[in-house]
Amino acid sequence: MNSTRNAQLIIAARLISDFGAFLNMVALATYVYLLSNSAMSVGIFLASRVAGGIFASLIGTRFYRRWAGRLPLIAFDLLRAGLLGLLLVLPVTQQALLLPLIAFGLGFGNSMFAIGLNSQLPHMIDKAQLLKANAWITSASSAAMVGGSLVAGLLVAGFGFETVFALNVVTYLLAALLIVPLRFPRPAPSDEPLHQQGEWSALRQGLRTAPVLTAMLTVAMADTLGSAAHNVGLPIISKLLTPESASTTLGLMLAVWAIGKFIGARIASRLKGTDNAHLERRFFFGVLLMSCGFILMFQQQTLYGLLLFSLPAGLGDGFSEVGLMSRLQREPDNLRLPIFSFLTLLQMTGFGIGMLIAAPFYSWWTPGSVVLLFHGIPLTTLLVAKGVALRSERVRRSSPTPAP
Repeated sequence: MNSTRNAQLIIAARLISDFGAFLNMVALATYVYLLSNSAMSVGIFLASRVAGGIFASLIGTRFYRRWAGRLPLIAFDLLRAGLLGLLLVLPVTQQALLLPLIAFGLGFGNSMFAIGLNSQLPHMIDKAQLLKANAWITSASSAAMVGGSLVAGLLVAGFGFETVFALNVVTYLLAALLIVPLRFPRPAPSDEPLHQQGEWSALRQGLRTAPVLTAMLTVAMADTLGSAAHNVGLPIISKLLTPESASTTLGLMLAVWAIGKFIGARIASRLKGTDNAHLERRFFFGVLLMSCGFILMFQQQTLYGLLLFSLPAGLGDGFSEVGLMSRLQREPDNLRLPIFSFLTLLQMTGFGIGMLIAAPFYSWWTPGSVVLLFHGIPLTTLLVAKGVALRSERVRRSSPTPAP
């Protein structure tokens, strides 16, 4: 197996694929609003996208047990390209009815691609290179996020929606082509779950013996509530601080945040210590830094203060993502796949619910107060879950080992 070659192909495919995902996230939301002139339609579109991700998390484990390897990854890129291609060939009058279905398919394809890639990465890349590979993937994703978000608006303004959708189709086709040369061993396909009571029972049993992993997943879910709150609040605080140039301010914030995430991912991959405990500490520290960064960011009264604290928020995001992905990929095959499916479920449901809950608070409170509340949730969860995990670990280690 050529680990270095595989890593280069995967990083390039992820960069292009994520660029396409963020490109259509921005362009399609705008397109839906222009077609319908209804905020409710945009809400239905976004909810359909989240629902696709939730559905993927529920079937991802069983699917990849039977169909592992690179072919499913290629298929999900082609699926996303095909769905967007419909917008190029169908009359506008028919598109309004199909857009929720397209959103569902895109959410499904995005999540299935992520589950398959993250869970199979240890088969594609040598263990010694996993940490660096995850750091580059995180860096590529943050660059794609800013690039896709910023370019979408410019392309729509300059060339129209059809050009953006056509470019988007090309990005997914290119990502699929980069997956084709991958060569790696894969686990044998299986029609039966590896636990007689099902995959989720196996996951519960596995997490019961790994309290720190349970704590990490709990904190990851709580963190999605904070992320949902600040995603709703970013355009609001941009408009409050700079009414004449809100979109420019939002773009600058995202750019600084992405630079921070890129730097954080690079630092996380270069720190000494690569055992499980080091990765776990990087994740918890990253969540702490990210939430504190966003809380301080939303307390600012000037653009410069806003941009200043965008950097540590991004640094924390880079740290936490590299630590979480690298740690979960250390788990054995029978547990790794359901863990990544479960993580996707937690993130999708947490983000969807978080946006619904957080939005009304902005009508009652200041943005700083809302973000303080919702990012206080992962901070509190981190302290509680870490304490419970350490206590459980001490109890487990002090328990006498049963005689054989």
